[in-house]
Amino acid sequence: MDSSEVENELIEEPGKAMAFMEHLDEFRKRLIRSIIFITIAFLLCWSVSDKIYNFLAIPVQRAISQQQNNFIEIEGLSGDEKILKLDNLKENDEGRFVFETPTKLGVILVPNGTSVKAKVIKDKEGILRLYTNEAIYTKVAIIPQGIKLPIDFNAKIESSATDGGKLIVTTATESFTLFVTVSLYAAIALSIPFLLLQIWGFIAPALYKHERSYVTPFILLSTISFVIGAAFAYYILFPPAVAYLLWLGNDFSLMLRASDYFDFITLIMLAMGIIFQMPAVTYVLSRIGLVSAGLLARSWKLAIVVILIVAAVVSPTGDVPNLMLFAAPMMILYLVSIFVAWIFGKERKIVA
Repeated sequence: MDSSEVENELIEEPGKAMAFMEHLDEFRKRLIRSIIFITIAFLLCWSVSDKIYNFLAIPVQRAISQQQNNFIEIEGLSGDEKILKLDNLKENDEGRFVFETPTKLGVILVPNGTSVKAKVIKDKEGILRLYTNEAIYTKVAIIPQGIKLPIDFNAKIESSATDGGKLIVTTATESFTLFVTVSLYAAIALSIPFLLLQIWGFIAPALYKHERSYVTPFILLSTISFVIGAAFAYYILFPPAVAYLLWLGNDFSLMLRASDYFDFITLIMLAMGIIFQMPAVTYVLSRIGLVSAGLLARSWKLAIVVILIVAAVVSPTGDVPNLMLFAAPMMILYLVSIFVAWIFGKERKIVA
């Protein structure tokens, strides 16, 4: 820019001063807008709350399944033995069917764990079905041979590491409360860009005109950083942490409450999403001139202490490996913030 543009930038005034009541009125307006936006996002998330629940439950279900199940390699007499998926079965194949959950056949409840000889037969429409090949004896009735079993050969079959992982609820209303909580947390995460925009709009009047132009990169960087932080917690931090916690409970009967788990994982994801804002916030503060790379570099000892304290609070356990698992990314983010301040930082010009 030429000298006249530099001079204009140096003499520009910050936004006009607002009275205390005007600040309160502005805060009220932006708070109401945020609540309305979160409410709309909550309704959208509520419509898919079951999918959000299933997604968030995967880490603990996989960990529980790995704790409960032993894996044994297939080794047979001939060496050609292998496990077949249901969609590979042919007509007249036989075997034993095991009821994994209590199932009603007609009016008779068959307990889980019950097994029966079964055979693959084509029905009247020429579709392969699985039928009982012997009678099932229960305490109150005899279920005859030739009854169709609840197996769909045309359904997509996928092996899953989450099979067998179960969470529990202890009250009739806990499931509803759980879905409400999950939907609310998801709505807050979805509203992050709008909430950041409202925060920026509230503090913008105190900034110079050229400083207000940083809103777009700030919102973009903050949103991306939040998503990366939440994903880092979900895919990297949480699986080993929950596996370690379950390993500690090997000597106990595991009954993990769903509400406790979801409070745990959502808070960790939100916390890491906020922690990953460090470079984005540093970008804005360095552009404004409130922090510099030199200041951050000189404060590294204090930063490490603060990082370890935050890691101790966020980490689900107090052991050193889990603590470092949470502290290490924060230390890396602090180094990234120093480079961000070094590249984008400049001195703030204040005219009396």
